[in-house]
Amino acid sequence: MKLSEKTISGLHEKFQKVLKTPASYDFYVAIHDFIGHIESNASLLRNLNLQAKANQELRLSAKYNNLKQIYQGLEDASIATNADLGHARYMVLVELNQIRNNDLSESNSFWKKRELFRKLTGEIYEKLNPNLV
Repeated sequence: MKLSEKTISGLHEKFQKVLKTPASYDFYVAIHDFIGHIESNASLLRNLNLQAKANQELRLSAKYNNLKQIYQGLEDASIATNADLGHARYMVLVELNQIRNNDLSESNSFWKKRELFRKLTGEIYEKLNPNLV
Protein backbone atom coordinates (compact mmCIF):
# COMPACT_ATOMS: atom_id res chain seq x y z
CA MET A 1 0.00 0.00 0.00
CA LYS A 2 1.27 3.42 -0.97
CA LEU A 3 1.83 5.79 1.94
CA SER A 4 1.34 9.52 1.53
CA GLU A 5 4.35 11.79 1.71
CA LYS A 6 2.83 13.50 4.76
CA THR A 7 2.49 10.17 6.58
CA ILE A 8 6.09 9.18 5.79
CA SER A 9 7.36 12.62 6.75
CA GLY A 10 5.49 12.52 10.06
CA LEU A 11 6.82 9.04 10.81
CA HIS A 12 10.38 10.18 10.05
CA GLU A 13 10.00 13.26 12.25
CA LYS A 14 8.71 11.21 15.20
CA PHE A 15 11.48 8.65 14.73
CA GLN A 16 14.18 11.34 14.67
CA LYS A 17 12.82 12.70 17.95
CA VAL A 18 13.16 9.24 19.53
CA LEU A 19 16.76 8.99 18.30
CA LYS A 20 17.77 12.46 19.48
CA THR A 21 16.08 12.45 22.88
CA PRO A 22 18.43 11.42 25.69
CA ALA A 23 17.37 8.80 28.19
CA SER A 24 14.79 10.56 30.34
CA TYR A 25 11.04 10.78 30.73
CA ASP A 26 10.98 12.81 27.50
CA PHE A 27 12.39 9.76 25.70
CA TYR A 28 9.29 7.78 26.66
CA VAL A 29 7.10 10.68 25.54
CA ALA A 30 8.90 10.58 22.16
CA ILE A 31 8.13 6.85 21.87
CA HIS A 32 4.52 7.62 22.80
CA ASP A 33 4.35 10.17 19.98
CA PHE A 34 5.94 7.72 17.50
CA ILE A 35 3.44 4.97 18.37
CA GLY A 36 0.61 7.52 18.42
CA HIS A 37 1.49 8.50 14.86
CA ILE A 38 1.31 4.86 13.79
CA GLU A 39 -1.93 4.26 15.68
CA SER A 40 -3.57 7.30 14.08
CA ASN A 41 -2.73 6.19 10.54
CA ALA A 42 -4.66 3.18 9.30
CA SER A 43 -2.26 2.75 6.38
CA LEU A 44 0.74 2.48 8.72
CA LEU A 45 -1.07 -0.05 10.93
CA ARG A 46 -2.05 -2.08 7.87
CA ASN A 47 1.52 -2.06 6.58
CA LEU A 48 2.85 -3.09 9.97
CA ASN A 49 0.38 -5.98 10.15
CA LEU A 50 1.32 -7.10 6.64
CA GLN A 51 5.03 -6.94 7.51
CA ALA A 52 4.43 -8.88 10.73
CA LYS A 53 2.51 -11.63 8.91
CA ALA A 54 5.02 -11.85 6.06
CA ASN A 55 8.04 -12.02 8.38
CA GLN A 56 6.86 -13.84 11.49
CA GLU A 57 10.41 -14.77 12.44
CA LEU A 58 11.16 -11.06 13.00
CA ARG A 59 8.53 -10.98 15.79
CA LEU A 60 7.38 -7.49 14.80
CA SER A 61 4.08 -7.88 16.63
CA ALA A 62 5.83 -8.58 19.94
CA LYS A 63 8.25 -5.69 19.41
CA TYR A 64 5.43 -3.31 18.58
CA ASN A 65 3.45 -4.49 21.62
CA ASN A 66 6.42 -3.67 23.87
CA LEU A 67 6.43 -0.12 22.54
CA LYS A 68 2.66 0.08 22.70
CA GLN A 69 2.85 -0.58 26.47
CA ILE A 70 4.67 2.75 26.78
CA TYR A 71 2.03 4.43 24.64
CA GLN A 72 -0.80 2.98 26.72
CA GLY A 73 0.97 3.79 29.99
CA LEU A 74 1.29 7.45 29.09
CA GLU A 75 -2.31 7.50 27.92
CA ASP A 76 -3.35 6.02 31.27
CA ALA A 77 -1.25 8.62 33.11
CA SER A 78 -3.01 11.46 31.34
CA ILE A 79 -6.51 10.47 32.45
CA ALA A 80 -7.82 10.36 36.00
CA THR A 81 -9.91 7.27 36.54
CA ASN A 82 -10.93 4.95 39.32
CA ALA A 83 -11.41 2.09 36.86
CA ASP A 84 -9.41 -1.08 37.34
CA LEU A 85 -6.65 -1.01 34.75
CA GLY A 86 -5.42 -4.49 35.53
CA HIS A 87 -2.09 -5.44 37.04
CA ALA A 88 0.05 -5.18 33.89
CA ARG A 89 -1.17 -1.70 32.91
CA TYR A 90 -0.95 -0.49 36.49
CA MET A 91 2.68 -1.65 36.79
CA VAL A 92 3.57 0.12 33.54
CA LEU A 93 1.97 3.27 34.92
CA VAL A 94 3.91 2.98 38.19
CA GLU A 95 7.25 2.50 36.42
CA LEU A 96 6.66 5.38 34.00
CA ASN A 97 5.68 7.63 36.92
CA GLN A 98 8.93 6.69 38.68
CA ILE A 99 10.86 7.74 35.58
CA ARG A 100 8.89 10.99 35.38
CA ASN A 101 9.82 11.65 39.03
CA ASN A 102 13.51 10.98 38.24
CA ASP A 103 13.53 7.80 40.31
CA LEU A 104 15.92 6.15 37.85
CA SER A 105 16.78 2.72 39.18
CA GLU A 106 17.95 -0.34 37.28
CA SER A 107 15.22 -2.26 39.13
CA ASN A 108 12.70 -0.34 37.01
CA SER A 109 12.21 -2.59 33.99
CA PHE A 110 11.23 0.27 31.68
CA TRP A 111 14.29 2.29 32.63
CA LYS A 112 16.50 -0.77 32.32
CA LYS A 113 15.22 -1.48 28.78
CA ARG A 114 15.52 2.09 27.47
CA GLU A 115 18.14 1.23 24.83
CA LEU A 116 16.17 -1.85 23.79
CA PHE A 117 13.14 0.41 23.27
CA ARG A 118 15.25 2.72 21.11
CA LYS A 119 16.37 -0.29 19.05
CA LEU A 120 12.81 -1.63 18.72
CA THR A 121 11.62 1.77 17.54
CA GLY A 122 14.31 1.67 14.84
CA GLU A 123 13.25 -1.79 13.70
CA ILE A 124 9.60 -0.77 13.44
CA TYR A 125 10.59 2.41 11.59
CA GLU A 126 12.71 0.45 9.09
CA LYS A 127 9.80 -1.85 8.28
CA LEU A 128 7.31 0.99 7.85
CA ASN A 129 9.42 3.45 5.86
CA PRO A 130 9.14 2.53 2.16
CA ASN A 131 12.16 4.73 1.37
CA LEU A 132 14.40 2.31 3.31
CA VAL A 133 13.19 -0.87 1.60
